[in-house]
Amino acid sequence: MLTIAFIGFGNAVVNYHLPYLERKENIRIKSIYRREEDRIGDTEREGWYPSIQFTTNLQEVLEDSEIELIVICTHVDSHTEYARKALEHNKHVLVEKPFAATVEEAKEIFDFAASKGLIAMANQNRRFDGDFLTLKKVIDSGVLGQIIEIQSHYDYFRPQYINKGFGMMHGLAVHTIDQLYSLFGKPKKINYDVRSVYHPGESDDYIDIDFHYGQLKTTVKCSLAVKINHPKFIVHGDKGSFIKYSSGHQHKNEHGPTTVSLETEEESNWGTLSFVDANGIDHHELVKSEVTDYGILYEKLYQSIKQKTEKPVKDEEVLAVLQILNDGVNAAKNANYETEII
Repeated sequence: MLTIAFIGFGNAVVNYHLPYLERKENIRIKSIYRREEDRIGDTEREGWYPSIQFTTNLQEVLEDSEIELIVICTHVDSHTEYARKALEHNKHVLVEKPFAATVEEAKEIFDFAASKGLIAMANQNRRFDGDFLTLKKVIDSGVLGQIIEIQSHYDYFRPQYINKGFGMMHGLAVHTIDQLYSLFGKPKKINYDVRSVYHPGESDDYIDIDFHYGQLKTTVKCSLAVKINHPKFIVHGDKGSFIKYSSGHQHKNEHGPTTVSLETEEESNWGTLSFVDANGIDHHELVKSEVTDYGILYEKLYQSIKQKTEKPVKDEEVLAVLQILNDGVNAAKNANYETEII
């Protein structure tokens, strides 16, 4: 059994952690720390989880000998502070993305964890999105031949939410950049088109980043000004193409905990695959969707803690993605659209 605690109790915890952890028989959520000011007018949700102890005493959590892992789900500016405190008390840490505000802070935490024989890891749970897992399945099958282009979209139509200082690089693009980096690793060159459309120089609210890998180009696009539904993934190879629209697997309740389905989504939302086989025969078919399950990351982390297996999210991947995020933010501020990778 792995006993864990949370620092923070925002929407990410309610929607992307607890619904998956509740299904895990080998993981127990003992407590959640919240600042007193965060509880004002927001205690109803605590009642949804009667088996979890809620506290405003951080020291109580840090000094609890039963707790082995602390999950940090606060604003990025406090990630390093809380991670260091947890590590000082000999707790492993899982930190919500982005892992830290800067590459230097992230290195500091990784080094400190290593010096104590503990695990510090970023919660890159979107590697276990059903859409992304389906994309990987198609690529791994080889039916598309040599992959030439991949487009990844994370779009909404919510221009009313864009305020000064709004950041889509750290808010949305962190997911998709990590997904593609986990597939292909370090690119040879990156082209940034990261703009401050609504508040020039004060936010990054439009993202179009190209990652070049020789003959392969991957593109991450994010916008809050996309009114018509756009495919989540578009892949073109020299033998065929694949398109997948985004899928929803959660049911968010206004007066109760979020529930998730671990069933395969309806066939109407499966991806579309078209390719030419070795005999020159055309194939047009639907690809059965993989299931979204963010609990897989916890299972892999459990194995890393209990069985000393390799961490599912490597330090060098986190550092590389953080550097890309920060370069993108700077591109929006300075209108600098290209970075060579040395």
